[in-house]
Amino acid sequence: MPRWKGKSRGNVLGYSIFIFFLRTFGLGFAYSFLAFVSFYYFLFTGKEHPFFYFRKIHKYSLIKAVISIYWNYFTFGKTILDKTALLSGIFTDFSYNFENEDYIRNMKDGGILISAHVGNWEIAGQLLNRIETKFNILMFDAEHQKLKQFFDTTLKEKNFNIIVIKDDLSHVFEINRALKAKELLCMHGDRFISAEDALEVDFMGAKALFPKGPFYLACRYNVPVSFVFAMKESARHYHFSATQPKVYYSESSRLEIKSNIEKAMKDYIIELEKIVREYPLQWFNYYKFWN
Repeated sequence: MPRWKGKSRGNVLGYSIFIFFLRTFGLGFAYSFLAFVSFYYFLFTGKEHPFFYFRKIHKYSLIKAVISIYWNYFTFGKTILDKTALLSGIFTDFSYNFENEDYIRNMKDGGILISAHVGNWEIAGQLLNRIETKFNILMFDAEHQKLKQFFDTTLKEKNFNIIVIKDDLSHVFEINRALKAKELLCMHGDRFISAEDALEVDFMGAKALFPKGPFYLACRYNVPVSFVFAMKESARHYHFSATQPKVYYSESSRLEIKSNIEKAMKDYIIELEKIVREYPLQWFNYYKFWN
């Protein structure tokens, strides 16, 4: 059964090294160094899943698929450098264009923003800073407990709260507090730990499992939901997009909630497919995603 193992690439040591290079030599040098690091990963890490993604999902030729794997690793590294440089205040000279920014501004009573492991969602915090909205980022990875501590001491002018999913379910109370306080809750909608918490859907021409959790929260709390993405378009430029917020209003009926979860997930899949087809190199799920 294809599922995420709960571990992400990247750790505190990696971020610390990035911080050192950024502060000492600048973003341009860090990009140059990254080209060699990406080549190392290209040579010595498993390429089965990214190869499947480019070859079978996007129907690339053999040569194009192999080359795309390297560029995908390189692009992933650059997004990590970008968000580290911006959030730590080392480099802020990025430009943006904001598509449908007003949709987020108008979510004055709070709501849920659902993204995916594509592009660079973390850097979209620049937009949320612009609209002076308190927001909370929900993280699934146990490793992010260490990253949370690292960012708490590194990030400048941080106006967001990190909610780490824990076995004791304490995150449920934090989620409830945030939504009741009319804050924004930001999360990804493309990874799950247990297959019992997922639904199988058609995605990019093949069957894949997506988590029910983000969409259940939307139906459970009856708050507006917007699907948001921040995609890297050049070395210093990002494109942020948001869909019109929608409330999947549900009463207490389990059948109604189940139906609305499926509707919300279907809407999300449609938007995610558009993004993945337009930015194929910015898909960063490095595990067996499709059945």
